[in-house]
Amino acid sequence: MKLHIVTVGKPKLAYATLGWDDYLHRLQRLHTVRVTQLHDKYADDAAKFREVTAGSYVVALEIEGRDLHSPQLADFLRSRELEAREVSLVIGGPDGLPPEIRSQADFQWSLSRLTLPHDLAMVVTLEALFRASTINAGLPYHR
Repeated sequence: MKLHIVTVGKPKLAYATLGWDDYLHRLQRLHTVRVTQLHDKYADDAAKFREVTAGSYVVALEIEGRDLHSPQLADFLRSRELEAREVSLVIGGPDGLPPEIRSQADFQWSLSRLTLPHDLAMVVTLEALFRASTINAGLPYHR
């Protein structure tokens, strides 16, 4: 499966950088993963987000999106894999995504109803994707 992680900026805090690197490495063992880290100046630029996600199935990470527990996320990824289309997971900046991107996304996913710090949201996204992928692969990570 092809995953495209699109973020505004890179993790800045030490714990987040370590978590990001660890889970990205783990996820890359199960999928083809590419990462686009947009400069902060593009945080509100809907055209830039559309440009980097063109042709893919766009998942906007949004607090008001749909809650998925790990097995549901695994099912969601399995369904997307059957479509043989790259999945772009878009994580906005500290102020979220441009409204146009939220409304035009193919799916809106909520990590939590809590407001998460930007760096933590990036790490939680990768961990959730890895956990769901291990479920699909029948690996023992998920318990």
